[in-house]
Amino acid sequence: MGRGGARIALVGALIGLGAAAGIGCGAESRPNEARPQVPTRVSLVISSRGAVTVQPTRIGEGPEPRRQMLQNRGQAQPRIHTDRPLDVVLVAANQTEFDSRLELRGPKRARSAPIPANSAGEFQTTLPTGTYTVAAAEVPGAKPAKLVVGPYRESSENDVLLP
Repeated sequence: MGRGGARIALVGALIGLGAAAGIGCGAESRPNEARPQVPTRVSLVISSRGAVTVQPTRIGEGPEPRRQMLQNRGQAQPRIHTDRPLDVVLVAANQTEFDSRLELRGPKRARSAPIPANSAGEFQTTLPTGTYTVAAAEVPGAKPAKLVVGPYRESSENDVLLP
């Protein structure tokens, strides 16, 4: 191959590489999917009087404005159209003299790790829609509380500083 043939081969190779690179750079269409909801926090007290108290008693019933950051307050949170269970964090204060576990009974059953006497604990789970009984397993005579989980799920896309 002479000098002219080498140039033609080089130009042809460069054109081929440019065409191959152009084929790999096609446009991709990705719709924005709803971001998962932030776990809902529920406060729970196992009192020394032998009663379990849950606050709030109803979750997943609609938008939760108290969860939004101040700069997003009042902005509508997009609803997630799914039948996925709700992520829930139960923050418990055991004010009794007994170590205890939390037991959730309803459409799903769940049991926490032991919560020492006169201490706090945290229990995270996912709960499908339904009515639950929240009981203190090892506290004699403790009255259980009721927790209702509704079908509403919201996206966290309007909350800044979240992963």
